[in-house]
Amino acid sequence: MLRSFVISALVLTSFPALAQPRPRDAVMAGAYRCSAVGAPRQWLDCYYGAAQPARAALGLPPAPQAQLQLSQSPPASAASPRTAQVRDAVMAQDLRCYATETDRAWLDCYYAAAAPMRSELGLSPGPQTAMVPAPLPVPQPNRFGLKAPPVTRDHVATRMASYKFDMNHVFTVTLENGQTWRQVSGDTRTAHWTKPADSYAVKISHGIFASFDLQVVGTPEVYKVDRVE
Repeated sequence: MLRSFVISALVLTSFPALAQPRPRDAVMAGAYRCSAVGAPRQWLDCYYGAAQPARAALGLPPAPQAQLQLSQSPPASAASPRTAQVRDAVMAQDLRCYATETDRAWLDCYYAAAAPMRSELGLSPGPQTAMVPAPLPVPQPNRFGLKAPPVTRDHVATRMASYKFDMNHVFTVTLENGQTWRQVSGDTRTAHWTKPADSYAVKISHGIFASFDLQVVGTPEVYKVDRVE
């Protein structure tokens, strides 16, 4: 699954004021959201729609409206094991694309990375220039400037102050440091917390594609979260 690619490939600035992300970072964040889509053709259209921030930055015509809508509101559905395998191969190739220097070369690489899914669907190769990217550069230390102690270069550890679940069992967690984090739409893991909130020690750390991971200390589950406040 996509979560197997747990790599802190991006350098983020501090909270609460994050610097404007590069277009490619915004694209990859959108591509990650497409992981909620199980149907392979819908996923591919969502993936293409997610490229819009880079297309806009380069002055290219916008992606088709249907693709943009899919990328903005990916419909959740289950993926077959084969679809998940092909999809993960595409995303793994996207990580290697980060070694390219110019945004246009990166976008070509991003489109070319979709070749395994196009082949799976019986589609012709895309028109974009195929590129063989170099290995990923070693990421530099991140500044994860959360306000609460203890803070390291790449994560913050504290305890829960409260948690709640909505009607879809998506959680919102408030930490002892005052921060509030919400599970992202499309994350398929379900938390089963029943103890008092302060029983749970948690770690927030950088995830893949400009995302953030929440993990309860001592448990294997990792949840994708967004900062609420």
